[in-house]
Amino acid sequence: MGEQGFAAQERTAVLERMGREHFDILIIGGGITGAGIALDAADRGLKTALVEMQDFAAGTSSRSTKLVHGGLRYLKQFEVKMVAEVGKERAIVFENGPHVTIPERMLLPFHQGGTFNAFTTSIGLLVYDFLAGVKRSERRRMLDIQATLEREPLLKREGLRGSGSYVEYRTDDARLTIEVMKEAVTRGALAVNYAKADKLLYDSGRISGASVTDRVTGKPYEIRASLVINAAGPWVDTLREMDRSKEGKVLRLTKGIHLVFDAGRFPLQQAVYFDTPDGRMVFAIPRDGKTYAGTTDTVYEGDTAHPRMTAEDRAYVLQAINGMFPDVKLTVTDVESSWAGVRPLIYEDGKSPSEISRKDEIWESRSGLITIAGGKLTGYRKMSELVVDRAVRELGRLHGQSFRACRTRHIPISGGSVGGSAGWDAFVSKQAIAGAALGLPPETARAWAVRYGSNVERLFAIATQSMKNSTETEAALPVELRVPLLYAMEQEMTVTPSDFFIRRTGALFFQIDEVKRWKQAVIAWMSEYAGWSAEQELQYTTELDAYLYEAVTPVEIEAEPGAIKVI
Repeated sequence: MGEQGFAAQERTAVLERMGREHFDILIIGGGITGAGIALDAADRGLKTALVEMQDFAAGTSSRSTKLVHGGLRYLKQFEVKMVAEVGKERAIVFENGPHVTIPERMLLPFHQGGTFNAFTTSIGLLVYDFLAGVKRSERRRMLDIQATLEREPLLKREGLRGSGSYVEYRTDDARLTIEVMKEAVTRGALAVNYAKADKLLYDSGRISGASVTDRVTGKPYEIRASLVINAAGPWVDTLREMDRSKEGKVLRLTKGIHLVFDAGRFPLQQAVYFDTPDGRMVFAIPRDGKTYAGTTDTVYEGDTAHPRMTAEDRAYVLQAINGMFPDVKLTVTDVESSWAGVRPLIYEDGKSPSEISRKDEIWESRSGLITIAGGKLTGYRKMSELVVDRAVRELGRLHGQSFRACRTRHIPISGGSVGGSAGWDAFVSKQAIAGAALGLPPETARAWAVRYGSNVERLFAIATQSMKNSTETEAALPVELRVPLLYAMEQEMTVTPSDFFIRRTGALFFQIDEVKRWKQAVIAWMSEYAGWSAEQELQYTTELDAYLYEAVTPVEIEAEPGAIKVI
């Protein structure tokens, strides 16, 4: 089917095809787990369909700390097996998509009376290096007080005893999800966003598909499959309730928020992972002229689709930052943007939110519904492999079908064909020169290469065409914005302005002033391109305005489920 099947304007055609054909598996949920399952299944030859009720990655998969990390914190809980697994997976995620994953040195300072000291930090990082299979150049280094302050002068000096330095991998979680989904589609999967599974279908008591509503057009479809995979993240228990199989272990949702500051106000030189007076851990990470910090970890029972920052959340993170970086003296007026997300954790009686395990589990109900619950962004590929292994065994038992073994360990995701991490820098330099030769500013060409990887050639082609002939509406947008927008709609199933500004670019978090500046021009262009009605244009404008407001304005009371309607 190829990437041509991943344009926003082809959603209806994709849904109609889903309604006509029979699939080996239907995946419900378009976050990183669902995307990973779709890629693995499609590559093995399973006929694969995936539906997502919001935009791809709109749930937890665009609201994380944006790290593909090895799980250092889990050593505190003696989750040795998890650290070993996700540490090794981290390297695979990086090699298969260097354009969405960047190694970054992280500082772990220790102070008199804090959670860590020189001995526990050194031993902890040594064990971490061993378990996670960390390559030599990225192994831990122990730093004295002077070396620590040279790395990060903003750190609290009082009681400082030194630090440990280790490597984490910074990522764009939403773009990672989109690129995995695009690769799945390239390999034959059918995937569509804004398609909600309203009802599960059964044949003689066995699950056989789902009734799905297109939330853009309101049209219903029945999608049939031999197996149904529940990869709905925070909503897995909702689907288990529909299947009448919610029993035994259940999900407990916890919420985390992150705050974004301009680097001028919080000029962090180096990513820092630090403890707070109450024993929790917080990240502060520089990124593209901004610094973001988080996260909180509180039990959440509000609207799953619409978690919000509260004043209390914001105060907690500000207090943590000002405690570790006393000279910055940040206040609420310095918060440029924020995001809130929920983590779907498997509930264990008697444990606090920060103690509940992040491990994943697979359950199968009496009807045959396969549910994948829990887990972490970093471990998505291995989780997907386990789910598809199970699906392949089941399809063999049911229909005598056989499929090849998993190959995703060595499959670059969409945009990842850049010669691996070893070839990354040379690739970016080459593309910056190629873009400049076409008349693009070299910094724009470089930025596109960094964001889109090997797909940058498609953006160059769009730019060449666009610079030759563009409509009056298109001309109102600078090429730096116009080309990624057209690419997002034609190649990344971008339906709404919020899809583009939040999940395709991250601009609402890290360039919020640019979003405010260009939102009307972008909406006008999208409306003309997609042929929106006046009602649709108003709906999507209202939605984006709400996100812009909520990024800086805390909610005093958590919304009850269903209280806020989003698309």
